[in-house]
Amino acid sequence: MLIAMPGMSDPRFDRSLIFMCAHSENGAMGIIVNKAAPMLSFGELTSQLDLFSASEYEAIPPELRGSAVLFGGPVEPNRGFVLHTSDYLADEASMPVGKELALTATLDILRDIATGKGPRRSTLALGYSGWAPGQLEDEIQRNGWLHGEPDEAVLFGGQHDIKYDQALRKIGVDPLMLSRDAGHA
Repeated sequence: MLIAMPGMSDPRFDRSLIFMCAHSENGAMGIIVNKAAPMLSFGELTSQLDLFSASEYEAIPPELRGSAVLFGGPVEPNRGFVLHTSDYLADEASMPVGKELALTATLDILRDIATGKGPRRSTLALGYSGWAPGQLEDEIQRNGWLHGEPDEAVLFGGQHDIKYDQALRKIGVDPLMLSRDAGHA
């Protein structure tokens, strides 16, 4: 998990928590897990995609229909990604990202989540965060990011406005003690 430092120069990543899905010599890819997409819920998205009949839509639990869709990052903002527990894996459509998590980008997972056949926990995001080879390493070197281990409360919890401080406290950092100024010893 990447945790944006207060001096992050790109406003799209201000106070962002990014779950890293892939990182290699070819670049890196992650999903922001603490920023809701403006004025878009799971129910509104499934309606826009015309995934359900009226009666099927009404059968979706109201709390799921009203759940936030996240802003996963500025790359491919019209493409959806579901970060979820690995108890759900779609053949050749799910990419494992660690022992207990996976990433799926199909409409089938949205249908399965809505009908109770999906993963135990999940987060739906539009877009992703991506870095060219060496770019993320350079940003880390310039004090743009901290890193820590993710947990389910941060990844899948609904209170997006407190996740940033939760992640900092989890790695032993008091958010009030962080400075926008960077230095090197």
